[in-house]
Amino acid sequence: MSSHASNPARVVPLRPASAGPTGKEPLWRDVVGGVLRRERLAQERTLQDVADAARISMPYLSELERGRKEGSSEVLAAAAGALGLDLADLLALTQDELARRAAAGGRLGRVGSVPPLSVASRTTAPRNRSGGPLRHRGEVSLAA
Repeated sequence: MSSHASNPARVVPLRPASAGPTGKEPLWRDVVGGVLRRERLAQERTLQDVADAARISMPYLSELERGRKEGSSEVLAAAAGALGLDLADLLALTQDELARRAAAGGRLGRVGSVPPLSVASRTTAPRNRSGGPLRHRGEVSLAA
């Protein structure tokens, strides 16, 4: 009988333990989920109400908000649409959240580590590709 030498498996982490000097980078699903939850709560709407409007199940929406599920672009667009946002608004809010976390001294932890931001509380409007302000569905500009 031959003796086999121990050959431990090499473990490659799915996410690096550290992403530069600022610490861990948040997962996309955590940030997007936090944005969806803040928007829903800012509108004082229930999970069931938004899930029905988005035509997705309430447990699935809950898992999206908690960062437990990674929603497809279609599901995220449906959830955003149920909140009166388009996908560009959701992406802009998510980008703002990531930028705020980076500016907050590298505190890139879970969603609750930085004060909430919603469309209603934005100080600067998101911009479209041509530099104009993003508008919600049905919103009309009164400026000349």
